[in-house]
Amino acid sequence: MATFFGEVLSVYSRAVEEDEEEVDENEEDAEIRRELEEKREVHLHWSPEVSESLKSGNKLPCSDFILAVGHNAARFLSVYALSSENWDALGRAPKDNPAVLICQVTCYLAEDQLFQWTEKVFDCLQLRQLNVTVLSESSVSEFKTADYPSSSSAPFLRSLHSAAFSGKPVCKSLEQPNIVTGLQAAVLNHCEVHRIPSIVYQCYSDVIGPDSVTMETFKPTLTKLGKSIKLDPSPSADILRKIVRTTNIQSNLYI
Repeated sequence: MATFFGEVLSVYSRAVEEDEEEVDENEEDAEIRRELEEKREVHLHWSPEVSESLKSGNKLPCSDFILAVGHNAARFLSVYALSSENWDALGRAPKDNPAVLICQVTCYLAEDQLFQWTEKVFDCLQLRQLNVTVLSESSVSEFKTADYPSSSSAPFLRSLHSAAFSGKPVCKSLEQPNIVTGLQAAVLNHCEVHRIPSIVYQCYSDVIGPDSVTMETFKPTLTKLGKSIKLDPSPSADILRKIVRTTNIQSNLYI
């Protein structure tokens, strides 16, 4: 390029340099996104025996998948179900009846991990003749209805099921405009899409943290499984105290 004074200058293109910078930034952003996605990816850890079976292309035989979401739901299964049978951890499957799988979730799952977890778990199960029962919990303050239950009625159950579910729920259906959220919603949505019979039992409680009364509220939900799973109808007071004490949630609120 020549100036008015006859000097010859090297050609400079700002557009080219900006494009190169954008490419570098885009590559850097993509690398950061990849690293974040890897950290957020859900990994399932099965027992060695089950892992080998799944690697061979086999699916876990399962007629009933019981998922407990939350401390009270998980502790209910520990006290009333897992203590009354001989169970192996694989997941959790009983030695004498591998058709029933129990999963307890008390950890936090981020919103972008809910469907990942659901798809990966169900991808390991035989879906033919599978029935899904989800036990979950929520604060009674989140329950909305014109006919609001009295405070003395808490804790109480409500149900929500997929179109393929043909059984009779043990409690009232969840009234509008209430909804279920979190992992229970992801599982119910997955079952609806894949036409898997499923039902969510949501317990609304006025107690924060593990509570024996809230745990007992779930008892009617599993009695319909009959021979598939046995409940301990009267666990000892010592077991209940131990469960509640060891899972007590600390609070930074004082009075």
